[in-house]
Amino acid sequence: MYEVVIASLGFFARRLVVAALIVSVAPVADRLGGLDLALHVAQAGDDDGGDDDGDDGGGGGRGGFSDRSGDDVRRSGRSLGPGFLRTLRDRFRPRGSGRRAVAAAPLPTRVANEIVAIGLTDENTRALEAAGFTVEDRQALSIGGSIALIRTPDGSNLDEAIVAFRTAAPGANADFNHYYRPNQDAVECSGNHCVAPQLVGWPNAAPDAASCSGEGLTLGLIDTAINPDHATFSHGRLEVVRLSDDALPESNRQHGTAVAALLVGAADSKTPGLLPNARLIAVDAFHRGERRDDRAEAFDLIRALDHLASRDVDVINLSLAGPENALLKDMVRQLSEKGIVLVAAAGNNGPRAAPSYPAAYDEVIAVTAVDRRKRSYRRAGQGDHIDIAAPGVDVWTAASVSGARPKTGTSFAAPFVASAAALARQNAVPDVAVHLTNAAEDLGEPGKDPVFGWGLLNARGLCGS
Repeated sequence: MYEVVIASLGFFARRLVVAALIVSVAPVADRLGGLDLALHVAQAGDDDGGDDDGDDGGGGGRGGFSDRSGDDVRRSGRSLGPGFLRTLRDRFRPRGSGRRAVAAAPLPTRVANEIVAIGLTDENTRALEAAGFTVEDRQALSIGGSIALIRTPDGSNLDEAIVAFRTAAPGANADFNHYYRPNQDAVECSGNHCVAPQLVGWPNAAPDAASCSGEGLTLGLIDTAINPDHATFSHGRLEVVRLSDDALPESNRQHGTAVAALLVGAADSKTPGLLPNARLIAVDAFHRGERRDDRAEAFDLIRALDHLASRDVDVINLSLAGPENALLKDMVRQLSEKGIVLVAAAGNNGPRAAPSYPAAYDEVIAVTAVDRRKRSYRRAGQGDHIDIAAPGVDVWTAASVSGARPKTGTSFAAPFVASAAALARQNAVPDVAVHLTNAAEDLGEPGKDPVFGWGLLNARGLCGS
């Protein structure tokens, strides 16, 4: 009965009816000590469980990467006891009228019972197994050696476990199996969304644009799942490799599809890429976590970097961020020594946040985001490690199923710099990072500063010389 009545009402009327039902039913449930009421009003009401594109079913809440508490009303309905009803009643309580909302617990930064290591010997392995550790997986690396995934002893504290690990295997390079996440925020559509390439003087409109299309270049991307059937990839220059465990839920496709389209979207599509004739090898190293967030473990991220190194890519775009990791740092150093240019998003944790990695490593070009007025994106990370700025607010790119929408975040600024770096490599520029930062348009304080780095990317002059 509730469903029929609520379904016939408008959005705000539905909210009021749901609130009234909750407030009226909750005291009864409280007195009955947990009456098992199967309330399905969520089916007729508004749903916060969609993705950030509005074109996929399911997803991770508005924005696609948001963290939702376990007390959400799901489409499937829910048995409601007194505690659950009180939670919903508080959700509709006017601000200032009662208890404060409890902030959601932060997302985990590392796998609870795993360590990753490079350089394990047979002697190390025997010593670790004697100490209660288990080698769950070991993968050969193209750069030499192998990376191992180690399960810690049952019941052990992870911080204590890694100390014990390093004691048992002193010659190995080991660290936690950290999580890395994409950098995207949800935005609403407003204004002209085609200004981003012009903001940095992208040369696609120049008479010699054909020489700037990326022909002959191979780009690498590590990101979430991608929709290869999107019209923007109809030219067949996208290759997707899934490295994450197939037993784990696939990550959402919004982020990866949008970033890939910015790089190599077809020139004749509604979302043309910066280098439409380049080849893109995209490694999906992510999976959907139990908190409905998309995450890549350090173990898979390092394997993904190694895979791209073995494919002779010119540039790798990393629109993701996470903690510092000793093994990741070593892999970044080795790839840089091989001449591969790495470009990473600065992160969206705010200007006062600690530096995000891999962007904060010296060998990586760290990219922050600005809007069409060249103002710093309010949630972009800041610090001495920031190298350069690029458009990252309301950037028009592919949605996950079809069509397009604006995207915001340092994730979407990184492809501009990665594409520029690829053109510079094609023109045999000896030091790509120095070339791009020297040519940047100075913003903020004179010279390099922690907000804009050396300034806004200037792509003029990258072609034909």
